[in-house]
Amino acid sequence: KLAMEFPSEDIFLMTASPVIKAITNFKQVSKTLEEFDVEEQPSSLLEKRYPNIKVIQSGVKQLKSDEHKIFTEDGKEYMYEKLCLCAGAKPKLIFEGNPYVLGIRDTDSAQAFQKNLAQAERIVVVGNGGIALELVYEIQGCEVIWAIKDKAIGNTFFDAGAAEFLIPKLTAEKQETPIECKRTKYTMEGSEEKERPVAASDKLGGALGPDWHEGLCLKGTKEFSHKVHIEILCEVKKIHLQQEFIQLQRTSLTFPKEEKNVEPDKVLWPVYVELTNGKIYGCDFIVSATGVVPNVKPFLDGNNFAVGEDGGLKVDKHMHTSLPDIYAAGDICTASWEPSPVWHQMRLWTQARQMGWYAAKCMVADTVGESIDMDFSFELFAHVTKFFNYKVVVLGKYNAQGLGLDHELMLRCTKGQEYVKVVMQNGRMMGAVLIGETDLEETFENLILNQMDLSAYGEDLLNPDIDIEDYFD
Repeated sequence: KLAMEFPSEDIFLMTASPVIKAITNFKQVSKTLEEFDVEEQPSSLLEKRYPNIKVIQSGVKQLKSDEHKIFTEDGKEYMYEKLCLCAGAKPKLIFEGNPYVLGIRDTDSAQAFQKNLAQAERIVVVGNGGIALELVYEIQGCEVIWAIKDKAIGNTFFDAGAAEFLIPKLTAEKQETPIECKRTKYTMEGSEEKERPVAASDKLGGALGPDWHEGLCLKGTKEFSHKVHIEILCEVKKIHLQQEFIQLQRTSLTFPKEEKNVEPDKVLWPVYVELTNGKIYGCDFIVSATGVVPNVKPFLDGNNFAVGEDGGLKVDKHMHTSLPDIYAAGDICTASWEPSPVWHQMRLWTQARQMGWYAAKCMVADTVGESIDMDFSFELFAHVTKFFNYKVVVLGKYNAQGLGLDHELMLRCTKGQEYVKVVMQNGRMMGAVLIGETDLEETFENLILNQMDLSAYGEDLLNPDIDIEDYFD
């Protein structure tokens, strides 16, 4: 966006990775919903397309905001007129520096995971967001103990009802043949032969795209398809290496079968996970999919940034940080403007793309001295994704976020086919979760945006015999 607006200005893109993430197959599904793929491309493609962009492949060592200077890892320094920080977030690992704990955040860590999984008989997955959900569903031939701190799976995206709707898919034998991966992976010449280091957490690649597991063969050593056991309302208390575990003289458990009497495990595992509910399971390794923390560390030293409660750089409604000429967008920032009643920040690819685009518009407007309106994408929270091979659309305050007790839920569910939930407050629709091919997203998007009083429709709002779209076209 910047390169298009300022064809004669030099634009530097600093990245620690040899590839850049490009948005491809972009589709505007409705006013606020968008679908796209994220593809890794060599940075030379970007430089070819926009001759005024120069990609500098080096991490940032230090920012001196008072001097308008950036210092890179390779010992160079660059002056900037305007700077936008888009350094994303890094995985929040349950235990740093443990070789048996893998975080999944970028393509390299996803590949390290695939390699380890190929030799694994049992793994423990910790976390309850999008990556954990996808992972548990995609893994075959390996026992999975899934530890979640909530009552139900996927609480970032759904409530318990939606979780119940999805659970049968976890135990079903998978019929679907995996589709060929649309994302190509580019590496620098010669880097394939060298053994890749096990994803070191301080070297960050770009965040994964929405379809990151496609084309990765997520298969363990066993011949069965799915074996998932969920431990709810618990977190990891301790991780014991094999030797420590033997000295503890405690009992670990076998993979739970249908019968309730769980037997002690005779097998010796490389690592043991002790949960806060008192159970101990042995496994080959642990996947920490417990969310992300904004990657602000390289920029804080010596700069007086205002930082949000979640650790991100606070930005106002024009994506300015608290320091002059510095903007931030995506996972690294914390939206600190008064949001629309049906929008909230969530560290997702869709929002990162929208914020990046909007930040560029703001930088342009500031440079030429124009005023600019808040981008429409911040009117309504809207996200479309796929879980367990169902299309999933979440709109507005889909989990009644911040509405307190003053709301009602309406549900419609056809087992194995669709799940529709709307969040109502004072007769107005505030949010919705749509799982399956419901075709209701545009209608519901409009109803949330225009805040029409729907009290008169009562329960008929979700009556499958009434074509609700016809009402509100």
